[in-house]
Amino acid sequence: YIKDDLNVLELGYGEGVLTNYLSSLNINLDVVEGSKVLFEKGKRVHTNVGFHHSFFEDFSPNKKYDLIVCTHVLEHVDNPSVILDNLYNWLTENGTALIIVPNSESIHRQLAVIMNLQKNNSDLSKRDYLVGHKRVYDYKQLDKDINNSSLIVVEREGFFLKTLPNSMMLNFNQDLIKALNSISSRLPFNLLANLAFAVKKSK
Repeated sequence: YIKDDLNVLELGYGEGVLTNYLSSLNINLDVVEGSKVLFEKGKRVHTNVGFHHSFFEDFSPNKKYDLIVCTHVLEHVDNPSVILDNLYNWLTENGTALIIVPNSESIHRQLAVIMNLQKNNSDLSKRDYLVGHKRVYDYKQLDKDINNSSLIVVEREGFFLKTLPNSMMLNFNQDLIKALNSISSRLPFNLLANLAFAVKKSK
């Protein structure tokens, strides 16, 4: 979905990993970040990126975007429908938004239910609360939220085969991490750790 000279918006700076990659491409990149600390850090590190200090709900850009990257946002916000409506308003007529969320049907969550560590796949764990998750999506709920907006899903994928919680993966070497990601294309997307949906404006 990334092509030269596109106007691209990234929602949230976080640790800057995705921004590091996107800022190296031949695109016009903006980042909107609600944290003043992260906003200032991002501005300092990436002088070729347009940074905007605003909550996603309040952001009012002065241009439309060909591509919007909405990575691990919807599970954190009070009202996902507000964000989805904003994506619609921020996109060009033929633009695409990439929405990525954790998947409640991930193998590691299903194993936790079998082991009686949680009652349902969608239950919030201690780590979910720690990182500020308000919900965990499965693909049906994500479909539903998107279909209730003015956006439509044009592609669904999943990535990263996760069988263990993060705390038990800290010593995994990089080759194993890469393999767990590379194998994603061979498996049903709804069993992987993350859901990735491409959406466009409905006609």
